[in-house]
Amino acid sequence: MVMPKHLLRCGLLLVFALALAAPLSAQTEKPSGSPAASEGAEAPPPSAFEEDLPPTPMEGRPGPDSQDAAEPEAGQAEPEAEAEPFDFDRMIDETVEKVPWLQGGFLDVRAGTRVIDDPYHNHLSLAEARLQLDFEHWFDDGTGVTIRPDFLYDPVPGRDAFDLERGTGWLDLREANILFVPTDWMDVKVGRQILTWGTGDLLFLNDLFPKDWKSFFIGRDVEYLKAPSDAVKVSLFHDLVNFDVVYTPRMDADRYIDGDRISYFNRAQGRRSGTYVHTERRDDWFDDSETAWRFSRTIEGYEAAVYGYHGFWKSPEGFNPATGEATFPRLSVYGASVRGPVAGGIGNAEIAGYDSRQDHSGRNPFVPNSELRYLVGYSREIAQELTLGLQYYLEQMLDYSAYKRALPAGLRREDRVRQVLTLRLTKLAMNQNLTLSMFAFYSPTESDCYLRPHVAWKVSDAWTVEAGANVWLGAGRQTFFAQFEKNTNIYAGARYSF
Repeated sequence: MVMPKHLLRCGLLLVFALALAAPLSAQTEKPSGSPAASEGAEAPPPSAFEEDLPPTPMEGRPGPDSQDAAEPEAGQAEPEAEAEPFDFDRMIDETVEKVPWLQGGFLDVRAGTRVIDDPYHNHLSLAEARLQLDFEHWFDDGTGVTIRPDFLYDPVPGRDAFDLERGTGWLDLREANILFVPTDWMDVKVGRQILTWGTGDLLFLNDLFPKDWKSFFIGRDVEYLKAPSDAVKVSLFHDLVNFDVVYTPRMDADRYIDGDRISYFNRAQGRRSGTYVHTERRDDWFDDSETAWRFSRTIEGYEAAVYGYHGFWKSPEGFNPATGEATFPRLSVYGASVRGPVAGGIGNAEIAGYDSRQDHSGRNPFVPNSELRYLVGYSREIAQELTLGLQYYLEQMLDYSAYKRALPAGLRREDRVRQVLTLRLTKLAMNQNLTLSMFAFYSPTESDCYLRPHVAWKVSDAWTVEAGANVWLGAGRQTFFAQFEKNTNIYAGARYSF
């Protein structure tokens, strides 16, 4: 049997990543107790031999103890003191201290390019400068205010009209909220905030908070995968169980793939497309609201949780044939998870039931069927500062027979079960200032994969440089990962934190 070329390429890239990490893991590390083993350790004291040595004057010049250098001659002017060298970091720190509420921030500059010709987009996939400022203040009564704006310059062609929901334009407001602490067992946060829960590593079952898939695919920092929510979060704490509830008065959709910057397979057109997806937006206050809740407790070292969600599919998975627009059908999700120590590492398991409320029978071909989703994962250190993480994920479509009968002719039939395997390999070196990583998604049911190699070097406390790639491979053009193959890109960036 001949191995398909796309699987061979996936395998060769994974082998290359493993081969890159293996020599680093075999390097001799300095003992943890030595000064060089920990960052920021003080220099060792001089040896007894060094302490006994007298100071050595510069060759051909009198030393500091010489009588000729003791005093200047009569009438000779005092030598001028040398000017202190310019300290950029200190100037920034002093500036930050003068601005009210400003705690810090960063300047991030990065660029990326496609490595495969895409008829719908030019080669430049990323070219931006981003300034984030972190404002935070706590009042005497325990109330806290957080404001975290990103000011952005991005010349890459696209839909760059100012829109806080989509994160386009010159400002991306990451956070703007107020935290109240009415009692020692209750927190209330109101406003724009980044929310997340669940146990998956880049796989989300019960986390129905918005994601920014465009940022994830073009090479922005992975923190930008989490898009902000305009919501009210209430947290209650008790020895028996903790409870969190999040109410979003108007739906916060994903920053989904819509043809802007990233081309995709358009099921309605039956081909790859880079044209903008027109959607029926859910933007009515209170009528289009979302509610998510979680009960959680730690039991003998294991974190257990039960989840619920009532709202909509986060990306436009539905279709209105009358208007030709994509839609966000109604959705409810119920699930559970557990995470804790297993065989020297950390294991996790999660399950979620997706109730597609506008198609309980499965007979509407323009609304997604209900699903069951499963996840198991395990990670541990397999060598000194070399960590391996593995996950197995499964989606199971319910009412599959009804789905097949209702599917219009000419549309691709989805599989009843979709499986995904993930691998994360992370190597730390140079006193943990250098990070080499590979994250790989592979679907055995669809024979496609998505690879994310990445390297980051912490040059100093303030400066970090990094480079990486987003690589999609697959046999067909319609499968989940392979549809993005022509968006394969490489990128590099530098960040100054203050």
